[in-house]
Amino acid sequence: MTTVTAPPGGAPLQPRTRPSLLRRVWWSDSLAGWAFISPTVLLIGLFGLVPVVWAFVLSFQHNDLISPGSWVGLQNYRKLLNDPQFTNSVRNTIVYTLIFVPVCVIGALLVAAALNRRIRGMAFYRVAVFIPVVTSTVATATMFGWLLDPDYGLVNVALNKVGIASQGFFRDPHEALLSIVLMTVWGWLGFGVIIYMAALQSVSADLLEAAAMDGCTRWRAFWRVEVPLLAPATLFLVIWLTINALQLFDEIFVTTKGGPVGSTTVVVYYLYMQAFQYFNGGYASAIAYVLFLAILVVTAIQLAVGRRFSHGQR
Repeated sequence: MTTVTAPPGGAPLQPRTRPSLLRRVWWSDSLAGWAFISPTVLLIGLFGLVPVVWAFVLSFQHNDLISPGSWVGLQNYRKLLNDPQFTNSVRNTIVYTLIFVPVCVIGALLVAAALNRRIRGMAFYRVAVFIPVVTSTVATATMFGWLLDPDYGLVNVALNKVGIASQGFFRDPHEALLSIVLMTVWGWLGFGVIIYMAALQSVSADLLEAAAMDGCTRWRAFWRVEVPLLAPATLFLVIWLTINALQLFDEIFVTTKGGPVGSTTVVVYYLYMQAFQYFNGGYASAIAYVLFLAILVVTAIQLAVGRRFSHGQR
């Protein structure tokens, strides 16, 4: 603290003080920001990071989630290599993902193109397409369970009206996984439509006018001008839908319980069975971390390939 002498004839100046370091830190914007988000950080750490670390430790143990576990090293991971049920769940997950993602992306693109127009009642159609996204997954699965019921489902009633025999759907090993795809595409299509509509509305009208002046039809301009410009949106959707497909669980749990004959047992449902039906917590944790690494690798590959094509590099 210093005192400054006033000039002759003037009033003495007040001493100039600097705020203490503690006071500056206390009133800083950074501390205020951390104070506001601290409840969220605490919850994420408690219910997010702690279970992740605990599951990693469990993956090296034989643990029934009740009594203290015993250390087994990499035994759980080695066991996965010789587990036919795990292999079957991986196969079902891959098949589901390879069908679900392209159908959902292409369907969302076409529906978005159809809804990206100014016609009467368009707001109603857009809301109708998006409603399944905000509908509870359990409610969606329950509804499709009624619609596709082999005995009294409305879909079989409609098929019989046109001379087609009743289908087993969720009860048929050859149709169950495809029925799950149908149900989940219906639930996720609206999300892709919203993403594509936002991207389509950002396309400059000058480009479309220039294409029309060059003699390009509207349909051709869509595929040759607009679709290439939608590459970032497509990359986002492919990654997002792939991650969700690899983590499929709710729909399986409500409708088929992994059946019939294991035809819809996917990785996450098999993980659930090991953890909460057979109480093999260590083995289930190993499955969880293998799935995590698989999602990480697939996402990295998709990003690398997607960015390359987005920048026009072949």
